[in-house]
Amino acid sequence: MIVYPLWHVGHQNEAGDDGSTVHVDESGVFCDESDGDDVKLLGIYSTLARVEERVRQARLLPGFRDEPECFYFDACELDEDGWTEGFVRVPPGE
Repeated sequence: MIVYPLWHVGHQNEAGDDGSTVHVDESGVFCDESDGDDVKLLGIYSTLARVEERVRQARLLPGFRDEPECFYFDACELDEDGWTEGFVRVPPGE
């Protein structure tokens, strides 16, 4: 079964060349949690139509309406493992 997690990034980063906040780059919605970006899971939906409706509703709400292009989602297979190789913590400033 395919499901669609829907995320929103509230940006606080200073990742731009001039120290400005980056919202979207060539890869899509930009996110740097180590630089203050706040990622929120809005829900997990069964269809793209439900994702689109939730985005439409959320864009009317405080915070979300300030960054209306900062939603992202991707199709995921239910019961499929992620992060199968672990991760490494990088201390701030490295």
